[in-house]
Amino acid sequence: MPTVERTTIALAVLMLLACSPTAAEDVFGLFPECRFAAPESPEGGEEEDEIETDRDSFTLATGVVGDRHLVLEAAYSFVDNRRVPETHSLPELIARYGIGDRFELRFGYNYEVGGAGNPISGNVPDEFEETTDLERGSRVIYGAKWQVSHQRGWKPESSVAIDAYTPLTGIDTATQLSTTYVFGWANRTDWKWDSAIRFGTGAFEDDSFNIWSPSTVVKFPLGENWEGHVEYFSVNTDGRVSESSQHFISPGTHYLINPNLEVGIRVGWGLNQQAPGFFSNIGTGLRF
Repeated sequence: MPTVERTTIALAVLMLLACSPTAAEDVFGLFPECRFAAPESPEGGEEEDEIETDRDSFTLATGVVGDRHLVLEAAYSFVDNRRVPETHSLPELIARYGIGDRFELRFGYNYEVGGAGNPISGNVPDEFEETTDLERGSRVIYGAKWQVSHQRGWKPESSVAIDAYTPLTGIDTATQLSTTYVFGWANRTDWKWDSAIRFGTGAFEDDSFNIWSPSTVVKFPLGENWEGHVEYFSVNTDGRVSESSQHFISPGTHYLINPNLEVGIRVGWGLNQQAPGFFSNIGTGLRF
């Protein structure tokens, strides 16, 4: 799968630059006027404190929720599969609680019904089996996220999330694991460029395999309380009896009702025949 390999290599190069700000300066030294800098508040102080959810895009947020903050996120996804009945996924609930400034605990729940699994939400596991019958299943999600770095010039803001998914109902019985490394930069005009690589485990009957999911998203302001984004992501199996590679393009937007409450919607289209033809996702996040 040359497209997958090119995407993974490109993200790997970005990771190397992310881990080595000196190397990044050398590479981009010809363009000093393009250097990234963390956004400032209108008063010129620190960055404005507002909620940033993981559910807003397939690519997770680069930060954590903050010490003693609780963020509740929920969403509904509709996936229009090409050959089997559509998939409905809800409530995609995730509760994130901050312990210190760099660490958060995560716990959630999700229920799915449809002809295939939901590959388009970053907070739910990926599945690939298709069936003409309706399959139902629910899972609990638990894990943690650690903020590795804050943005300093070319050094990005970055985090690592580790989650486990344990089935409660349905044909699946095995707990699956997922690890995500996400990093990104913001400039003084509040444009953001975030990228991630996610590695997970999967299984169906006696077939166990790995899942690789690279993604990249550009986020930009649309007004005082509006933000838009355009994202590419893919979900690819490795070591499966019948391999799968799904590619997506997805625009979206969210509205910040107040610094602690947002609502958002995103849609997307599959770029190849193995991917669902269309999906939509609507959700919200609330911070306490």
